[in-house]
Parts: sequence; C-alpha cells; structure tokens
Amino acid sequence: MATRKPIVTQSVGDALIEDLKTSLDQAERLLREAADATGDKAADLRARALQVLESGRTTLSETQATLVEQGRKVAHDTDEYVQANPWKAVGMAGVAGLLLGALLSRR
Repeated sequence: MATRKPIVTQSVGDALIEDLKTSLDQAERLLREAADATGDKAADLRARALQVLESGRTTLSETQATLVEQGRKVAHDTDEYVQANPWKAVGMAGVAGLLLGALLSRR
C-alpha cells in the first residue's frame, strides 16, 4: 500500500510571494531614490535595483522548478497508487463523477 506524502506546495508558494514582495519593495525604494539622485549615486542605485530584480527573477525560476518537480512527484505517486489499487481508483472516480454531475445538474 502506498503511503501518503505531505505536499509542501502552499508553504513554497507563500515563501515565494514574500520573497517577491520584499524584492519589489526594495527595487521600488531604490528606483525612487535614484530618481531623486544624480550622477554616480543614481547609477549606483539603479544598478542595485536591477540586481534586486534579478535576484527576484532567480528566486522565481528556482521556485518554479521546485513546484514542477513536486507536481511530477505527485503525478508519479498517484500513478503508483492507481496501479496498486485499481478498483479503489475506479470507485473514487465514480463517486467524484456522481458528485460533479449532481452539482452541475443543479444549475
């Protein structure tokens, strides 16, 4: 019998959102400072803002890869469960179909 494995997608998504908010806030602050500054200081602030945005982009790419990998693991685990328990899977699909049909027929 296949064992259930916890899915941590929600916590990964929450962490991603927090990281992106922080990165965007930093970039916005730096760009506002750069708009008021002139010369070398403005160029330095713009470069730092771009660096923060690039860091956010990298974090987003890494999180996307993590979520895709988790999706593959879930699909693989589901496939293993269905292979090991075909009649349970058919029963669950039938019940899900009945519930969906009942919900749709009410409209």
